Amino acid sequence: MKLIYVAIDGMGDNPIKELGNKTPLEVAETPNMNALAQNGETGLMYTVGKGIAPESDAAVISLLGYDPFKYSTGRGVIEAVGAGLGMQDGDLALRCNFATLGEGKAIVDRRAGRSLTTEEAVELAEATNKEITLESYPATFEFKATLGHRAVVVIRSKDKPLSGKIYNSDPAYAIVNGLGVAQEKVDMHLKTVEPLDDTEAAKNSAALVNELIIKTNKLWEKHPTNIKRAKEGKLKANVLLTRDASSLLPKFFNINEHYKVSFAALADMHTELGIAKLAGMNATLLPPPSGNLQQDYDIRVKTLLNELPKHDCFYIHLKGPDEPGHDGNYELKTQIIEAVDKYFFGPLLKQISLKDNLICITTDHATPCNLKVHSDTPVPILISGDTLGNSENVKFCEKQCTNGKIGLLEHAHTLMPKLMQQRKK
Repeated sequence: MKLIYVAIDGMGDNPIKELGNKTPLEVAETPNMNALAQNGETGLMYTVGKGIAPESDAAVISLLGYDPFKYSTGRGVIEAVGAGLGMQDGDLALRCNFATLGEGKAIVDRRAGRSLTTEEAVELAEATNKEITLESYPATFEFKATLGHRAVVVIRSKDKPLSGKIYNSDPAYAIVNGLGVAQEKVDMHLKTVEPLDDTEAAKNSAALVNELIIKTNKLWEKHPTNIKRAKEGKLKANVLLTRDASSLLPKFFNINEHYKVSFAALADMHTELGIAKLAGMNATLLPPPSGNLQQDYDIRVKTLLNELPKHDCFYIHLKGPDEPGHDGNYELKTQIIEAVDKYFFGPLLKQISLKDNLICITTDHATPCNLKVHSDTPVPILISGDTLGNSENVKFCEKQCTNGKIGLLEHAHTLMPKLMQQRKK
């Protein structure tokens, strides 16, 4: 039996007054996911742990069966691997945002209004690599724009190894026990990067990152791309926000060897791509969103069906509902959840049988519209297959999953072993 494991990014939420105190998932019309829930088992789980609002990297690491507190070395290295940048122990990798800086280090928008095109970002990245040299410590760097406002940088020392033990310049995220954690109450000002310990490696790393932030701000402020954006009434992408520094490659066990399967991943983002590659999966980066939801999910279904005969297990990460959650747009979040159900699961379930496939649907974290950031809210989960029996009138949503047979899982990394056992039945 094959495993089809789907994570719908940021799908979880809290009850919303305007939706009759229901969540977007509860309100959304999802007949296909409901049918799967009726032919399976449901429950809730904390992806990383109670009280922890995880970033996507730690959450996905956990979803794939790795304890993030044991295996995670920081998001930066994962982004670097996903973006195809060379990375080795002692290099310094960081996840970055193109953002908008106002007066007095005030951050006007962490994502430059979400209007920065990938093409514009690439123009700024090319100028950065061409025109900036780091001088605070002997080092070179490689900066790469990935999708929209997102980017990654790898700094390579010419002398001694660098250290990921540094704070974020992005105020929206903190480092807790080595993991990036979203902050609910944020002072939206650019932070000076400080070392987390008293080592020379951490001090040098912090100095290099601060230098890069200062120099990119000066370069980007007057770059033609931003001059044009300002004339068009758009926010400038004039500052670099950095977070989740890492200087060590994670030592994941090879997921194929561990479970004696062939595992493939289809990912919307470089984060999930990097994790899948490091885990030993056959990993594919899906095309970026086109604005046509039906077309986008049709591509994802066709890609999965094409790969289905080639592997035993599949991890599919769909970005969809996360961004409207960050924007507090509960109507759009509901619409995207409905689109996932209609255009992804609808066509998929017409092509496969539950006799031959075990399907698991969940999310990496909740992105509640009232908070506009990730939260530690337990997320819904369903496992559907021919051997799991069935129930009547089950709606796949947070409320009904509370009473599901699976119960409440304290950590998502315990789920993968359960799925691998279930597929053998």
